[in-house]
Amino acid sequence: MNLSLRQLATYASLLVVGGGTGLIGSQYLLNRSPDRAATPSPTEMLRPLTKSAAPTNPAASQAGSINFIASAVEKVGPAVVRIDSARRVSNDVPDAFRNPFFRRFFGDDVPTPRERVERGTGSGFILSSDGRILTNAHVVSGTDEVEVTLKDGRTFRGQVVGTDPVTDVAVIKVNGTNLPTVQLGQSTELAPGQWAIAIGNPLGLDNTVTAGIISATGRSSSQVGVPDKRVSFIQTDAAINPGNSGGPLLNDRGEVIGVNTAIRADAQGLGFAIPIETAQRIAEQLFTSGKASHPYLGVQMVDLTPAVRRELDQDNDLQFKINQDRGVLIVRVLESSPAAQAGVKQGDIIQKIDGKVVATAADVQAQVEMSAIGDVLPVEINRGGQVITLSIKTATFPAAPN
Repeated sequence: MNLSLRQLATYASLLVVGGGTGLIGSQYLLNRSPDRAATPSPTEMLRPLTKSAAPTNPAASQAGSINFIASAVEKVGPAVVRIDSARRVSNDVPDAFRNPFFRRFFGDDVPTPRERVERGTGSGFILSSDGRILTNAHVVSGTDEVEVTLKDGRTFRGQVVGTDPVTDVAVIKVNGTNLPTVQLGQSTELAPGQWAIAIGNPLGLDNTVTAGIISATGRSSSQVGVPDKRVSFIQTDAAINPGNSGGPLLNDRGEVIGVNTAIRADAQGLGFAIPIETAQRIAEQLFTSGKASHPYLGVQMVDLTPAVRRELDQDNDLQFKINQDRGVLIVRVLESSPAAQAGVKQGDIIQKIDGKVVATAADVQAQVEMSAIGDVLPVEINRGGQVITLSIKTATFPAAPN
């Protein structure tokens, strides 16, 4: 398949402008996970292969039925909440009915826009005993108030304090005291193959627990299929379904390591979560100021491979030549952006940012996200075989249009 530069830009990781209003729409997730009935569950896998003599102590028998998954759920489950939201959506009148011809002959019989209520259910978890809750932005999109239900049946009216469509993180506040809370862990040291536990409210089935493993880390937004986001996702095969959005992904100690966010509609058993460090950082900004700010450079990038280079070499319309098979190729520079003002050009290949080697567009995005707005980043680039360093002053990521 031949890819033009314009087509490559479509799949490029973005550091340009804000994106859409949410990942998956009002139902929150792309698709159901496949039926896993034919696969032994993690609980079954943990059972001994041969039966042992039954313990004579009933208490020992009961304790023997508890594994680390059940212990983690017992610890965290009370702090996982269901979030019910409702928003009013207008049904637009077809453009044909707005034509003066229809107005002339049908007068007041021409349809007028009508509103309908769109409802959705998602998940979240309590960060503090006074009612601070973290969830996904697309769970609460289009509404200022939600209903929050705890596992013990208590319900609260929740106020949406802030949302960040760029990372798909949102925070809610309910008026409560001595509420159960989660314990936050770390995702930076995760390795594929480690256990992963998801808790949420999929398809209206409250307090559902699924388990699997960490399948991969550092998945870029473009790999997940949401290129308008600024997140390096955790991938898991723990079953995630519509309604799980905003719920916690746990490690084997019952600590929150991510926020379940999306699954791939064109795949089976591929779920993705926002790392807890990213979610917590954005949540703190939202609770403090009601909004989150992100630094950006203003470029579109694509990972160079030998195949990509061959395709580009065959494009006679390009104004530049590629002289290497690996690196981060800039395919577009946004007009008046920090990168443009610093002299970055289409065809430049980024090699280092702030002295750190970057091999992929996701690496570049991560380095920029770690900086503060207004920081001056030295960016080493290869331009036609010549290595130069440009100083780029980061600016605030533009807000998505309303």
